[in-house]
Amino acid sequence: MAEDKRPDETGRTGQEQVGSDADFERRRRELDARLSALRPAGKVEADGPRSGGMTGMGKALRLSSEFIAGVVVGAVIGWFVDQVAGTSPWGLIVFLLLGFAAGVLNVMRSAGVVAEHPVRTPDGDRD
Repeated sequence: MAEDKRPDETGRTGQEQVGSDADFERRRRELDARLSALRPAGKVEADGPRSGGMTGMGKALRLSSEFIAGVVVGAVIGWFVDQVAGTSPWGLIVFLLLGFAAGVLNVMRSAGVVAEHPVRTPDGDRD
């Protein structure tokens, strides 16, 4: 059978198409080698969206529990202040708002958005 003389969509004819496949395979191997050299050696990528699914869930649970703990502690302290001082409902309202602010600050610190406050030694130096 005669060789195909019609050009394909790239404008190449039969023999040129065979050469281009070999050229393509060579370039693909070279690119794969270069990419392998650039990838970190310790990381192995997992397939699909499951890589880190539970770590994200754990982080979300930790952040939400820190926020809820701040609000609940503020409410309990406010309720206790109202019972002792007889200032109902103002102690609960004030300490609930303070607990909310503390919860938000704790979440921001855990998420790394806000840096933790540096500890100062008595001579004024920071640790």
